[in-house]
Amino acid sequence: MPETIALDTVRVAAEHVGTLFAEVHETLTGWRRRVLLGLAEDPSSAALDDLVSALVLPPLAEPEALLVGAGFVAAPELLGGRDLHFAWWLGPLDANPVFGATSEPTRLDLATRYYTDYLRDFRSLEWYSIPASTHRAHITGPYVDHLCACDYIVTVTIPVERDGAMIGVVGADLYVKRLERELLPSMLESGEPLALVNEHGRVVVSTDPTVAGGSVLVVEGAAALECPGTPFRLVRTTTGRRER
Repeated sequence: MPETIALDTVRVAAEHVGTLFAEVHETLTGWRRRVLLGLAEDPSSAALDDLVSALVLPPLAEPEALLVGAGFVAAPELLGGRDLHFAWWLGPLDANPVFGATSEPTRLDLATRYYTDYLRDFRSLEWYSIPASTHRAHITGPYVDHLCACDYIVTVTIPVERDGAMIGVVGADLYVKRLERELLPSMLESGEPLALVNEHGRVVVSTDPTVAGGSVLVVEGAAALECPGTPFRLVRTTTGRRER
């Protein structure tokens, strides 16, 4: 068995992953530019919320949208206080045992999330702290989102900086089950038992029914193919060791 993945069809699948996330990055980059322009014109929270809602609601309302949540999270000092300011909207949610189901996009209401105290120090959380320290986009996850979707998601965030200072992040949450819809066809085309894993070996999507999403696959040797512009790799599940 070869130590590296070299099949053309697997490379196509890896490029598909890279292209999908490049499109998300391009969208967020445009949002960041609009947020900075909007804040320069009117720095009030009301104007910020109006601007962000106009940006994120159309993609969230698309049928079977890839994005399940999107918006801007402000640094506390941006709006002159210590209170959290999440200009964040959720797309229609599938039924879940905590919040039920919704048919239209809604504003994230932190007051209804009784377990959100950990957000008081949100600047220490990965989706904020890494963009703040690297000044670059970051992909967090996959992980189970207990705040919004109550489902398995990936979060993409980009730092928003003004005069060299971090003033927040623009971001989007992606449903993993909709990533499966987008990515599985090209992965299955290879005929190989494949898993898309993050840098820690956490499985995002798998064509192998014995390898569940969320499990950890320890990749042995060099049997992995990088997905351009992302922290993800495609690996043959037969070359990895599974961990719980």
